[in-house]
Amino acid sequence: MDYVSALVPPVVMAAFFTGLIVTIVKTQGGANKAKEDAAVDAALARAEHTRRTPRDTDV
Repeated sequence: MDYVSALVPPVVMAAFFTGLIVTIVKTQGGANKAKEDAAVDAALARAEHTRRTPRDTDV
């Protein structure tokens, strides 16, 4: 019976990992794609603006 207890955790992890991959693949594109793309573009624009904005060091 030790082999059963040794195999259960990897099997459970594999099942959850497979479910995660299936969920990720299913949610790519579709109706939310434009909203997700806009959110990523906004975050990148904020990061770019922060990187380019000179900081005031005369405090």
